[in-house]
Amino acid sequence: MTSQPPFWERPLASLSRDEWEALCDGCGKCCLHKVEDADSGRIWPTNVACKLLDLKTARCSDYRNRRKFVPDCLRLTPALAEELEWLPETCAYRLRAHGEPLPHWHYLLCGDREAVHWAGASVVGKAISEVIAGPLENHIDWGDEEPLEVERVDVDQPDREE
Repeated sequence: MTSQPPFWERPLASLSRDEWEALCDGCGKCCLHKVEDADSGRIWPTNVACKLLDLKTARCSDYRNRRKFVPDCLRLTPALAEELEWLPETCAYRLRAHGEPLPHWHYLLCGDREAVHWAGASVVGKAISEVIAGPLENHIDWGDEEPLEVERVDVDQPDREE
């Protein structure tokens, strides 16, 4: 008799809804707003959290009813987990969609739901609520890249010929 591997090692398509939901490590990174560059289509992360994200726990404060308050809240599916490039590299959904193992600090492996925070893999202590953040453009995480400088032109002054 062959024993089944733990559900988090099985293909995503074989998981029950409860097993799918249990994959979430509670990092809260998917609940941060993103900004899309209109020219390139590139997605830039911000540190601005959805108004429903509890910044002390990195969990949604009303997960069951979230779409009533945040209509564009994405419902993640196995297909989306494979496609969405903006999902965090440590996201269990992304990792499993690509056949990768869970990180050692994932609660399903270590038994501690707080491990994601101790590992520095969550938004706890790193995010601000959209309620007080102001313009998203002021909160873009450029990573190692610098934002493009824009040449300022005074439109009130005509060009001078010399």
